[in-house]
Amino acid sequence: MEIRVSDDPAIDAGRWIARRLRDAVRRRGAATLALSGGSSAPPMIATLLDPALAGEVPCDSVRVWQVDERVAADGDPARNALQLTDLPCRVFPMPVTAADLRAAARRYAAGLPERFDVVHLGLGPDGHTASWPPGAPEIAASPRPVEVIPFEFNGWPRMTLTASVVNGARARALLTSGADRRVMLERWLLGDTTVPIGTVKRTGTWAFIDAAAAPSAPLEPIPR
Repeated sequence: MEIRVSDDPAIDAGRWIARRLRDAVRRRGAATLALSGGSSAPPMIATLLDPALAGEVPCDSVRVWQVDERVAADGDPARNALQLTDLPCRVFPMPVTAADLRAAARRYAAGLPERFDVVHLGLGPDGHTASWPPGAPEIAASPRPVEVIPFEFNGWPRMTLTASVVNGARARALLTSGADRRVMLERWLLGDTTVPIGTVKRTGTWAFIDAAAAPSAPLEPIPR
């Protein structure tokens, strides 16, 4: 695990992901990426679209899935999929407009790669990541690769990848910033599994944060 503190963690995360995708294509001929929504994602995605990285991200060989999505109509500004429209990769949006969401989740799961090269995650001030709601550990722990959250979480029912997929990735990039995330970041580093972020493996995860989110005292991450 590695924690990188900088003035612009979104740019650092985007550049790191670009290198991982390039290396995956070089090693295996293709790369797979799962992107979360949320406020931290757009500047990171903009970095991936930076012309300076055009030679580093072999977009023709990169496929992109969603980590989580709000159940809303196509084109609704609440949809995370709108953040992915400019990506010159093949994108597989979550089928949240289907009449039968659980059947749609099963179909989406059937199309997932055997193992993602990179999964991008955010972190909310309540400790949620991948739309896993606090107080509902059964969502992340579900044996299904893709789960439907039937109740409203922060205003929306949702569809999300579960922990088996997230933790099964070759690498994870956690991107967050702000002092209101510091406590949850510390709890994750100390191995607290009572909050959603605590379900995410620390080994194989790179955390990109700003100084405000950095732990108030040096912490030795507990391997897991």
